[in-house]
Amino acid sequence: MRPIVLTSAPVFDDHVAAEFVDLDLEATMATMTDDPYVNHVPVMTGGVGFEDVRRFYGDHFIGKWPQDIEITPVSRTVGENQVVDELVLAFTHDIEMPQLLPGVAPTGSTCSSRSVSSWASRTARSRTSTSTGTRRHSWCRSGCSIRPALPVTGAEQSENVLDPRAHPLNELIRARR
Repeated sequence: MRPIVLTSAPVFDDHVAAEFVDLDLEATMATMTDDPYVNHVPVMTGGVGFEDVRRFYGDHFIGKWPQDIEITPVSRTVGENQVVDELVLAFTHDIEMPQLLPGVAPTGSTCSSRSVSSWASRTARSRTSTSTGTRRHSWCRSGCSIRPALPVTGAEQSENVLDPRAHPLNELIRARR
């Protein structure tokens, strides 16, 4: 039996720190493979391929979170090549958040979002000698008092989880501008 090497979790932790603490696009992308895929499933925001993911993180994600965001870990499941985190995000909706609430103007509401984020990894010799992210899916359920109704997509969510190119990402961001 081959021993399990848990390399995914430290790289994912570095990735999240680069996104939320350091606000560093280059450090975030250094944790990704040459062909990553990011999908925030309910609103289908993210990117497919290095340049799309880079554009998404740079234009819509890094630094696009309220200053008071608190991330509370609930549970973590670690496999050989995957990490699944269950989290609670708490924040005041005082800025536009195209990655999570595309097209919804800031409301000043206090929000609590339950999130499950899965991170799959593989070793990418061309970028680093450690495991790097190849796929990231995030599922969120937001508990904000926001009117109009929160933007979400339908059946295409599941289709994109199975095939990242089934439907275009970021349509709700474009539609609500």
